[in-house]
Amino acid sequence: MKTFVVLSDSHGRLGAVGRVAPLFAENDFVIHLGDGSSDMRPYAAQFPGKVYVMKGNCDFSYGEEERVIEAEGLSLFCCHGHRYGVKHGLEKLAARAKERGCSVALYGHTHCADIQTVDGVLCINPGALGSYSDPSYCYLVLHKGKAVPTVVNL
Repeated sequence: MKTFVVLSDSHGRLGAVGRVAPLFAENDFVIHLGDGSSDMRPYAAQFPGKVYVMKGNCDFSYGEEERVIEAEGLSLFCCHGHRYGVKHGLEKLAARAKERGCSVALYGHTHCADIQTVDGVLCINPGALGSYSDPSYCYLVLHKGKAVPTVVNL
């Protein structure tokens, strides 16, 4: 079993990231899906090899465009989502995830928590930690080829 803390769109709201930060030590992976990627620099230094940071449309220097993470028999496609038009549907995101061999896609950008399956791909948005909406993150458990996401409101 592997556990993930998935967050996105913190937009410099360090207090919100700090409220979630105690969970970083006790989980296997931490993924920030962009827009506030630099908010994660201290945690990436503190937990090397377990913190992954994507670059969003408001991030200019820190983070990856996209990444595939493999754990527990699953491949997870991670990105911010803006390049796949996620505000207008998840079909392009799901297609890119499948192209990369992934059955799970983690994305942000919309600031709205959402979990739905599109063309066989489990698409998970943890919501936003910024002040644009009710802050939330996703606690994701992978076990023997199954993904169980839970959106947690702060």
